[in-house]
Amino acid sequence: MPAEFPADSVGLVKPQCLPVNQPLTLASGRVLESYDLVYETYGQLNAERSNAILICHALSGDAHAAGYHSQDDKKPGWWNNYIGPGKPIDTNRFYVVSPNNIGGCGGSTGPTSTNPASGKPFGPDFPHLRVRDWVESQRILMDHLNIQQWAAIVGGSLGGMQVMRWSLEYPDAMRHCVVIASSMHLTAQNIAFNETARQAIMSDNDFHDGHYYEKAVVPRLGLSLARMIGHLTYLSDNAMEEKFGRELSSGSFRLGQDSDLEFQVASYLKYQGEKFSTSFDANTYILMTRALDYFDLAREYGGDPVKAFSHANAAFLVISFSTDWRFSPQRSQDITNALIAAGKSVVYTDIESDFGHDAFLLKNPRYEKVFQNYMQHVHQELQAGE
Repeated sequence: MPAEFPADSVGLVKPQCLPVNQPLTLASGRVLESYDLVYETYGQLNAERSNAILICHALSGDAHAAGYHSQDDKKPGWWNNYIGPGKPIDTNRFYVVSPNNIGGCGGSTGPTSTNPASGKPFGPDFPHLRVRDWVESQRILMDHLNIQQWAAIVGGSLGGMQVMRWSLEYPDAMRHCVVIASSMHLTAQNIAFNETARQAIMSDNDFHDGHYYEKAVVPRLGLSLARMIGHLTYLSDNAMEEKFGRELSSGSFRLGQDSDLEFQVASYLKYQGEKFSTSFDANTYILMTRALDYFDLAREYGGDPVKAFSHANAAFLVISFSTDWRFSPQRSQDITNALIAAGKSVVYTDIESDFGHDAFLLKNPRYEKVFQNYMQHVHQELQAGE
């Protein structure tokens, strides 16, 4: 590994693409006749092919979970804090598989891809997706890699929803499930935030009902506002107060000099929104947030999560964060209580953190220790051949 990369990094990584030339019937009833699935892998698959870990990404995630894409790359993968040599998901022990979900804009087939029926980008005509559709495409990747069983499936937020769906659809396909800062379904408030963000995008004059590719424009303002709304909900009040308070980034409170006042927190949100609007696709954002809204783990089980989890065979680790109000600790406790009532093996912990929902991505000594101890247990099971 080049010296400039940290010793606990997986170093240089290269995305791979699996062209799937078999139809995928989606929950909506529509069919993707073929599609590309982009993924990255870290570590080595053992001789028994038993040490594979599947990473399920959240709303704006992609396949690039760890490492660097070039020598000059300054920003590592989105979960680099927790994937790598000696980290909780230790690549000296595990073979890690991280796909970009279909419908995304990280290389897998999605709204920006060419629709073979029209020769133009799918745009808003890309079919609606459910979490179970991602599980199906990930299962096909599993088959392609000749993996019979995941040692663990791990995900935070929307990724955690995929983990739970895996446990019901393919209960024997994994030994462990790690569900972080997630929920069995969104609250009405969460759905409202997502709808507000979508309306911000759709009201942009450059949106053109989702056909903006043909106009050679991007609804940057709407997408920026959507990201600002979302980002605001990922942070805690304490974190914003500590980081920004009422400090100004420009202007002055002096009488007659307040025409260009801007608070630091406002400047920060604008920066985050503008940056996001240059790297993410608006139709993808709408598609992903709708999949998030539609998810309800127990819907087909009469709304009974205990009945739903009765189908699971894996052991679970469930983690929440004290100041996460978007996916509050109560949501993780509901998951844990349902698993206990269903007679399943579950470890639950709530981590003290000032960083709201974003905490699942950030360094935290106790979070790291709990996560590492559990993954050590997963590794020991493999060694014992249990």
